[in-house]
Amino acid sequence: MARILLIDDDNSLREVVRFILTEAGHDVTTAASGEEGLTLLGEDPDLVISDIQMPGIDGMEVLRRIREADDGAGGPPVVMLTAHGTVKQAVTAMQLGAFTYLLKPFAREELKLTVEQALRTQHLEKDNVRLRGLLKRRQVDSGLVYRSGQMKRFMADLRQAAPSDATVLVVGESGTGKELVARACHDLSPRWDKPFVVVNCGAIPHQLMESELFGHAKGAFTGADRAARGKVRGAEGGTLFLDEIAELPLELQPKLLRVLESRQVDPVGDHNPVSVDFRLVCATHRDLEQEVAAGRFREDLLYRINVLQMSLPPLRERPEDIALLWDHFTLLHAGSQVASEPSVLAALDARPWRGNVRELKNLNQRLVLMRRGDTITADDLQRLAPQAGTVAPAATPAMTTEPGGLPLGPLPESGVSLVELEKEVIRRALAACGGNRSKTAVFLDIPRHVLVYRISKYELG
Repeated sequence: MARILLIDDDNSLREVVRFILTEAGHDVTTAASGEEGLTLLGEDPDLVISDIQMPGIDGMEVLRRIREADDGAGGPPVVMLTAHGTVKQAVTAMQLGAFTYLLKPFAREELKLTVEQALRTQHLEKDNVRLRGLLKRRQVDSGLVYRSGQMKRFMADLRQAAPSDATVLVVGESGTGKELVARACHDLSPRWDKPFVVVNCGAIPHQLMESELFGHAKGAFTGADRAARGKVRGAEGGTLFLDEIAELPLELQPKLLRVLESRQVDPVGDHNPVSVDFRLVCATHRDLEQEVAAGRFREDLLYRINVLQMSLPPLRERPEDIALLWDHFTLLHAGSQVASEPSVLAALDARPWRGNVRELKNLNQRLVLMRRGDTITADDLQRLAPQAGTVAPAATPAMTTEPGGLPLGPLPESGVSLVELEKEVIRRALAACGGNRSKTAVFLDIPRHVLVYRISKYELG
């Protein structure tokens, strides 16, 4: 039995159609106008049958309202009723999303067959959505390759946490795959078919971060020639992933806290709050409690985002996964044509992997591209990455006064510019690491993208 909404201003036709469909086992609700029919859509019918020509709100407008409400997908199918003179309109209605049309007068069996076809199609579409969801959930680990007990326990915890709307904080070293975990958390949640929006808090200039997150009104600042929704509203119904949350400017942290508590966002330059519905997942490689102690992160925001904490283990603590990941990346970069000598896998196990899975992936791509034969050999590894996974010890520059007058030893009583101090430290670290930005980022214990942003900001490279 299906719930059918019939909208037609012809009393006799309504009664006849209602009798035929009720006799066929369906639950039929009727409306004598488009206005009345729209009020009954809240009863969630399985099928809508609507006449095209009606006074006031006609069938075409009813169709538009139905499709606008469901973004063109997932709503009830609509069968249009038309007379000879409105066949062209009926074809237009199908182009706008109607299932089909029936030409008046229609036979009893024609009506019943059309209704069954529409309902069967609707059931198939719903099954398709459901099966796609199940398939996606089965494939959700495709980017998270593991066999170790640690990762199996981690994924078991993630699967338990994902269905809730609680905020998740993913912690772990750089390169461990925190974004993949956040995406898996989204894909395993009831929000899987809604947006997954990523914001790297360390990659956006501070002066643009507020507008990027919360949006802005037209004319809110110079260059704002149009309104912008912002990332928070862009995640409506889905998941907002704030990567490197520790890099969020301190002055914006209270505004994020307010959004999380009120579920409303205030776009820049607009005093009308907008309601939002999203699930927040955050990630960081830093110790947020230390950041709180240092005054760089708000304690109340930490409590708000640290509802469910997921700690992603570094690669060196799960060596069982190295060979599996290596084969996965080889297949990704070269297909099934390339293999690796056993001695290569043995050598990989012995490396410290300070860059974690990201470092392993990049090394694999390098060897796949630059190998000398059909197989990746130990010679290839030694030739292309003799110190892969390690950072060469860098001589610490003497803490004395450098040309330019910046003291890096005892601080002078007259004070010192923190900006100039930061510039000098980055300049020295780059020199000590031979200009290698990845090594310099590790040396300074900051994410590489933060270092790249600082180098660009201070025009150091």
